[in-house]
Amino acid sequence: MANIVPDSFKTDLLKGTFNFDSGGSTFNIALYTSLAAFSTATTSYITTNEVSPTGTGYTTGGQALTNNGVAVSSNIAYVDFDNETFSSVTLTALGALIYKDTTNEAVLILDFGGSKTATNGDFTIQFPTADSSDAIIRLGDA
Repeated sequence: MANIVPDSFKTDLLKGTFNFDSGGSTFNIALYTSLAAFSTATTSYITTNEVSPTGTGYTTGGQALTNNGVAVSSNIAYVDFDNETFSSVTLTALGALIYKDTTNEAVLILDFGGSKTATNGDFTIQFPTADSSDAIIRLGDA
């Protein structure tokens, strides 16, 4: 499986539902043990298969991402988030969902390419380099 961009995100983006600029919409990231419940038809945050960790660093719904705003380079607009760390957790996750905090609207389902584990420590999601070739969300000429 690969990352999934829900159809609802594509249409809602064109309708102006999301504001990725700094100070715009707030986005969360939640972790999952299975991505089986997700597809391009996913419209919102769900609790099905969300991780059930031990420790104090993860709660249902995940946590807020720090949005570094929108930039443009080489005719491609892109969004950058800071790396996200869930501290002091014991959990295993296969992927994650980025969603809009206030309305739970799905943005992107991330496939980690296999189970990733933290044992009584930090679980960090490292986002790609913030540029027109690598950023996690990019729009531009093909």
